[in-house]
Formats: sequence, C-alpha cells, structure tokens
Amino acid sequence: MPNTNNKNTLVSSLITLASLGFAYIPIPGLETKIVVVSGTELTEPLKQIETQFEKKYPDIKVEIKEQGSRDIVNNIVDQKNDFQPTIVIPADGELLNELKIRLKNQNGEEAFYNAPQAIAKTLLVGIAWPERGNILFPDGRFRWQRLESAIKAGNWGRIGGQKDWGSFDFLMTDPTRSHSGQLTLALWSQSTGGDLTSPALTDLFKILKKSVYQPPRSTDILLQEFIARGPNDVDVATVYESVALYRQQQSGANQKAPYRVYYIEPTVETTATAAIVRQNVSDGQAKAAGDFINFLRQKEQQEVFIKYGFRPVIAGIKIESVTHNPWSGNIQGIEVTPSVTIGSPPDSATLGEIQRLWERSQ
Repeated sequence: MPNTNNKNTLVSSLITLASLGFAYIPIPGLETKIVVVSGTELTEPLKQIETQFEKKYPDIKVEIKEQGSRDIVNNIVDQKNDFQPTIVIPADGELLNELKIRLKNQNGEEAFYNAPQAIAKTLLVGIAWPERGNILFPDGRFRWQRLESAIKAGNWGRIGGQKDWGSFDFLMTDPTRSHSGQLTLALWSQSTGGDLTSPALTDLFKILKKSVYQPPRSTDILLQEFIARGPNDVDVATVYESVALYRQQQSGANQKAPYRVYYIEPTVETTATAAIVRQNVSDGQAKAAGDFINFLRQKEQQEVFIKYGFRPVIAGIKIESVTHNPWSGNIQGIEVTPSVTIGSPPDSATLGEIQRLWERSQ
C-alpha cells in the first residue's frame, strides 16, 4: 500500500514548483502590453531603457510611440490616436495639467491613475553654425533683439555677414504641435516686455510666421533637418539642450564644423513628466505602467538619460561622474552649470494665449 504521507508531500512539492514557475516564467499570450507615448527627444533613451526593462519584467511588453508634446495632449482629447496610450510623457508637466483639466471638462472623469512623476529635465537653448553665430552673437550671448533684427533684415549682407551666405533663416518647431516652439515664443515675448496684447508683439509674430516656413512638428525632427540642410539653408534654431548635445557630433560629421550651443538669458527648464492614462487602461496595465515609471526613475536609468543629454530628476547623481556624458565632449558653448537665469515654463493659460496669437498671425 503506498505511503499517503509521501504522496501528499510529493503533490505539495509539485504544486509549489508549479506556482514558482508561473510566478517567474512568462506564459505565452498572457504578457501585459503598455504603450508609452513621448516627445521625439525622448525616443532614443526610452528605447534603450525599454530593452533593459523587458529583461527584468519579461511578462511586460513596452511599445514606444513618439509625437510632438502638444500633439500628445490634443490627440488624446480629440481621440485621434489609432492606438490606446497607457503612459504619456510630454516634454513638460504643465502639459499634463492642461490635459487633466481638458479631460475633466470633457467627461467629468479623472485623467490619470496617480500623480505624474518627473522623468528627466532639460533647458531651451539656441544653436547656430559657428561662422553665422560669430556674426549674430559676437559676444557669445544669445540675444532675441539681434535675432529679430536679422529676421527683419532678411539677408546676411545687411547684418555684417558675407553676401554669398544669402538669406537669413531661423528655425523653430510648430508651436501648435510642439512645446519647444511655444517656449520659444514665450521667451521671445518676455524679452519684449511680456505684454501679449502689444501691437509690437503682434507684428513680431506676423514677421516670424512668414519667415519660418513649414516648421517641424517636434524638436528632434527639427534638429535632424537643421543638420541635414546645413548653413546654406538654415542658420539659427531653438531646441532642447538634450537633443542639441546628443546630435552635436552628428552635425560635425555632416557639415564642415559642428554647430555651437547658446544659452538663452533667461531660459526655462522643462521636466519630461510621465502619467498613467486612466481611460481604457486596465488595473493590470496600470500596475505594469507604474513599474515602468519607477524603473525610469532609478539611478541606472537616470544615467542613461544623462548620456543622451538630459539632466537627472533624482538627487545624488553628478553629471560629470557619468561615463560618456556629452558635457565632457568639448562641445562649444556647453556648460554643466549655465551662467544664466533658469526659470519655470509658463502656465498652460499663457501658452494657450501665445498659441492663439500665433494662429491669428497672418
């Protein structure tokens, strides 16, 4: 007669082993998929981090999609996406406040599962090809008035440059689709006194809108165009410090000399911020999304962001101590601690008024 105790022990052991197996071995078809929608400037570091995350969490599949930060908000509110976002990471947390308010007004529901979390920081900067920058900003300081005068002059020969340089061309992102374009207009407006009802500002926006032909929808796309087109097609642009650092070496390979970075006085610090969307997202997906956001905020992943030109959002990390950080790459004009005033981005109401002023400019 078989020993009942031994049999029960064997069954118990098998159940224990099976439960351990189910806990740590992903079952085909039962993985949780989350879709992360971010600004294009975050695409490269997120893809690298995604690989490490999926090794640690093999039962979670992450899909990265990119949009302009303004598009992220509008596409959710207007239901224009052909996919279901789980996490959204626009270039700045203020955009999430706007999204929260608009969705609340639209359907009376809370937009997010929990409080948004900061992921990475960067600054708005100017860039210029060296020969052009030396003429436009002879003291090495970015100045809006000099930029405005150059746009109004329209030709390098009229502002001290070589006649064969041709027209003066400035590039920024589309402020109806991208946050960096809105910040550019906000800082420019501030330099004229900050009165959004001023006729002088209205005239400036009209001139600028005529000169910036078909502005790109996002910052990284802008920078890739800037590099590909070169100084014969575009001379100066405003971008995020992160993408300027990340792509600067590429600009030196494509052109005879890499562009120079200029810190704007004052400038703004933007914080890419992640939120878990509540609409059509299950509790299981929300849990997986929370794991991904926590992963992004850990030291190892913050160092990945630094390698791509972002500044960390957690304490205790010195940029200079991270290997292969771009601040150590002798990039002209770059500073770990810029000697300019760094403020917070304007609130959503101010940015909304700037966008309306831009749209009305003809």
